[in-house]
Amino acid sequence: MAPTLRRSAAADKAESEVDEAIAASIVAPAAVVVAASEHVPSAQRPRVELPAAAQFPITVLLSFAAASMGYSVLGELSKGELAAVTRTQETWQEVGLLATWRVLELTLGWFGGLDSLDVALMDLLSHGPSLYLLVRFYTLSPATAISALAIDVVSAAVPFYLFRPLSDVHRASPNLPNRELLDAPLQLYTTALSSVIYSVTLVLSLRFLLPRIFVLYFSHIPTLEPAYAASYTSVLPVTLLFGAAASLFIFAPFATTGKAKEDDKIGEFDPAEASLGQTVWWNFWGYTAKAKVVIRRTALITVLTGVNTYLNCTMNIYGVEPTGAAIYSLVWVVAALFTGMSLGLVGEDE
Repeated sequence: MAPTLRRSAAADKAESEVDEAIAASIVAPAAVVVAASEHVPSAQRPRVELPAAAQFPITVLLSFAAASMGYSVLGELSKGELAAVTRTQETWQEVGLLATWRVLELTLGWFGGLDSLDVALMDLLSHGPSLYLLVRFYTLSPATAISALAIDVVSAAVPFYLFRPLSDVHRASPNLPNRELLDAPLQLYTTALSSVIYSVTLVLSLRFLLPRIFVLYFSHIPTLEPAYAASYTSVLPVTLLFGAAASLFIFAPFATTGKAKEDDKIGEFDPAEASLGQTVWWNFWGYTAKAKVVIRRTALITVLTGVNTYLNCTMNIYGVEPTGAAIYSLVWVVAALFTGMSLGLVGEDE
């Protein structure tokens, strides 16, 4: 392990520039989807009319084709920079595992009823941690990292955009329940809350947990200096964007979910008269429709963040052992979990 040096003003400035670049990498891919949605004259149409049974398979094929083309172009333009700091899969089993996981990601998004903006935000939150690791601790340039994340996000979101209209919450439909909860002041508050949770979790982990993990389980990591020097101001550009993405993905659809007919049955539940099966179901899933939204979306982000970060570390970065990848992933899973729980409390019904 290379020795670390005392930080200078020039180093602080360089770190600030890197953080700003990472933040740009997180917001730029989503801007593609948002900008496209602003030109949609009608919210009701899918952009391409195909039989329903064919839409998802074609979405998967388009996503893989776009990602393959994007990474090929990136490799040429960056002169193989990404390949220099990441490893290729050595067996067909590894290739199959990554491909299967990507299909599962798209499956969860498609059959979970997500639209293109949801998928963009989902990919930002779940693919961002590995980007942060590569830029801050390895030699990958911010420009190449931005491009790689953009390829992942756009290759997933654009096929969804072709076949599925934006949801009411992303169109700010006038018939949306609790529409006032999407006003700017509350959105700023939930973004700030989410950003604080990500910041505290990340900084404390970098200062007190991850340096030891990096030494033990990340054998090819070039430096530990960004971990020892982590501060709330240094991570803010990144965590602010994670907070905004989490707020849009979790809080907005949760807060604007109205009361469902099934909600009345929850209040009428009588454990004295219920069967064992009904009692178990009520204890496990006896929540209102609104609460189920925040539970589902928080669970989705935590699972995708954990698995994506783990796979990217163990299968794409040299010298990362499974234990180290799992612990690094856990840091981001905890941040996502606490963020979802906090946003659920903010939008909780009286």
